[in-house]
Amino acid sequence: MNIHYTLEDIPEIAKQILQNLKHKTILFYGEMGMGKTTLIKELVKQLGVKEVANSPTFSLVNEYNSEQNGTIYHFDFYRIENEEEVYDIGFEDYFYADAWCFIEWPSTIENLLPLESVKLYISKNEDNSRNIKLES
Repeated sequence: MNIHYTLEDIPEIAKQILQNLKHKTILFYGEMGMGKTTLIKELVKQLGVKEVANSPTFSLVNEYNSEQNGTIYHFDFYRIENEEEVYDIGFEDYFYADAWCFIEWPSTIENLLPLESVKLYISKNEDNSRNIKLES
């Protein structure tokens, strides 16, 4: 699935993404400033979380609860220096909990990622619009 969008389209794009997912774990690939966190904030909102989602850059993981969709985990592995740090937070408990998992910077922990996940690639165009490519 390929999607072209602008920032104004994010609510509709998030809805499309949620309707077309085969797995609850989504791996977000894209350079700094592509809008990964912005998109995740909207996905979390559409999953029924009432609080505002924030980037877990320093805490590594934020946990949100939705009455309709249960627990949602948002990971940011940008600052991870080695896989041992991910073992220290007990990643298995999160990744295999049948909960929603949104993972930014998954390339830093490639060997630990769940096989049942969706890869979401975001790229930026010259006019500041974005492209998303989803791969199951």
